[in-house]
Amino acid sequence: MNIVFLGTGEIAIPTFRALLESEHRVAALVTQPDKPVGRRSEPQPPAIKVIAQEAGIPVLQPERIKSPEALAELAALSAEVMVVMAYGQILPQKLIEMPSKAIINLHASLLPKYRGASCIQSAILNDDAETGWTVMHVVKALDAGDIIEARPMAIAKDETGESLHDRLAEAGPESLLSALEEIASGSDRRTPQDEKLTCYAPKLEREDGRLDWSRPAAEIERQIRAFHTWPGTFTTFVDGKRKEKRLKVFPQVQLSKESGQPGAVQVDSESHEVRVACGAGSLVLGEVQPEGAKRMSAQEFLRGNAVDQLG
Repeated sequence: MNIVFLGTGEIAIPTFRALLESEHRVAALVTQPDKPVGRRSEPQPPAIKVIAQEAGIPVLQPERIKSPEALAELAALSAEVMVVMAYGQILPQKLIEMPSKAIINLHASLLPKYRGASCIQSAILNDDAETGWTVMHVVKALDAGDIIEARPMAIAKDETGESLHDRLAEAGPESLLSALEEIASGSDRRTPQDEKLTCYAPKLEREDGRLDWSRPAAEIERQIRAFHTWPGTFTTFVDGKRKEKRLKVFPQVQLSKESGQPGAVQVDSESHEVRVACGAGSLVLGEVQPEGAKRMSAQEFLRGNAVDQLG
């Protein structure tokens, strides 16, 4: 089939590569415009764009995919199927109606849980036992189309947002190629989503990573894992000059039963473990990164900073 692939995020790369190696014809890649990066703000292309160019695939990078110019370019490709995967723009109805067979989306959760941008983080944050890929028909409403297929994947107890992202990325090709086989044969399923089970996972901002030590230690531990590497998690401390600074906190951290005033820093006299008291229980910190410094162990941080309270 003649396919147009719309994708930007790195999670889409293994699936895009698999599509290039399949029996299908990739007419074009549609991805986000290059973005300025670094101190010099030099334009940096999405990694998926480089892969497409190396394969000789035309690349479209509209600032606004709903513009008349972008829609005209897409219509000229005569796509039978459009595949959307971590693209990053809202699709207009004219584009949704464009392919002759289907426009499908690969979404990294078991819909209708979770619709939205932070589906990977939400699954860990909420202590779910599994997540997976859902392939669905695209409709105007967010992640609300009929499901073609869903493939579950177990979530490990020590899973981070980064590790789950990478495992899902590697599992994406199987879901897409299976769905395309159904579409090509005309046997693709259309299972409506149960709207009563819907929950949303909104886009995350850096401030969402602020740790609240008054919450139970188990919840904070999941937040630290879920938000690695985006948006990351942090707390604050007061340095020797009485200036408040941020302190990034990285996984893995360990749960401990010791209690205390939330945010209080405790050092075990024998193991030298650094514990932070929470609303229920405490956490043993692993690695941290003070504002303006390198990443280091929690013990090394305390050797250079007399800190007895965080947050």
